[in-house]
Amino acid sequence: MKLKLKATDCPVRSKPSNYPEEFARRMVGREKRQLGEAFGIQKFGVNLTTLAPGAQSALLHRHSKQEEFVYIISGTATLVTDQGEVQLEPGDCAGFTPAGPAHQLVNRSNSPVIYLEMGDRIADDNATYPNDDLVAEMSESGWKFRHKDGKPY
Repeated sequence: MKLKLKATDCPVRSKPSNYPEEFARRMVGREKRQLGEAFGIQKFGVNLTTLAPGAQSALLHRHSKQEEFVYIISGTATLVTDQGEVQLEPGDCAGFTPAGPAHQLVNRSNSPVIYLEMGDRIADDNATYPNDDLVAEMSESGWKFRHKDGKPY
């Protein structure tokens, strides 16, 4: 059992995105190091994420059950929500509840943004994407994606 790990020694996640291909392409420039999984943590996720200039954390989304938290380590990210935008700088943090705004981080700067992201892994979570024809449902085998009209991807 690991007691310690240098976060940057944790490998970058091999699959850059779980989204269907037409959406996964938009995650170019995002790298996640799954720190929680390195310790066998299963009830919540902890990722060290780097966004290259121009990259985004995810599609604009909100969860039905999951809570999320981000803490900016370096760089300046733009927190984009369906209620407006705000800059996040080193030392800033933001949290998202299921009743909160749809959200994503975008790197509009010329330098990488590095942040910690944490979220629980509650069963039967769903995610909605207000700007895209996409709905996600968590199953025992992972996220299942469909169009808003119900057709699977």
